[in-house]
Amino acid sequence: MMRLDHLPNQRPDERVILFLRRHWFAILAIVVAFTLLVSIPLILGWFFWGRVSVWLEHPVLGPLVVIIGSIYFLCVWLFAFLEFTDYYLDTWIITNERIINIEQQGLFNRTASELDLAAVQDATAEIRGLWQTLFTYGNVFVQTAGEKNRFHFKNINDPEQVKELITALVEDDKRRLSALGAGIRGKIKTVIK
Repeated sequence: MMRLDHLPNQRPDERVILFLRRHWFAILAIVVAFTLLVSIPLILGWFFWGRVSVWLEHPVLGPLVVIIGSIYFLCVWLFAFLEFTDYYLDTWIITNERIINIEQQGLFNRTASELDLAAVQDATAEIRGLWQTLFTYGNVFVQTAGEKNRFHFKNINDPEQVKELITALVEDDKRRLSALGAGIRGKIKTVIK
């Protein structure tokens, strides 16, 4: 079982630099959609109450209207719950050695993938549209040469800053690995002599 407060497969001396979720604007979109989907039928029912009350008093039509209305509101609630679950469980963790992408797809399907910083070739920040510009959120794409060629950080806060941080961490990791490799080569030469 994966816990969000625990770093999966934590390596020695590895520390979390950044823990990301989608921007709060994603929650606002869920709340607005939920409010509209609940409010519109209620307002229409209030506005046409004369006709609705006649339907509700009918022995066959009344229970049918209640059942259909209940199914509709339960579906709206389920939609909001699924969207919130997707928002909350989609996370990106950036450490000093790797990037971890945990993506929830529905209630019972989660994909976790990781990428060593040394494998990163490029990081790109993307801010599109009026809302993303005003609220400074957008996407970050991390390009690798591996099988999964792009990691996609969706609708995160300050994508430009995240891209700069990833670029700096990649350079630091490459320097660390280069120094480690030079140290190992020096030890091998000493043993051979």
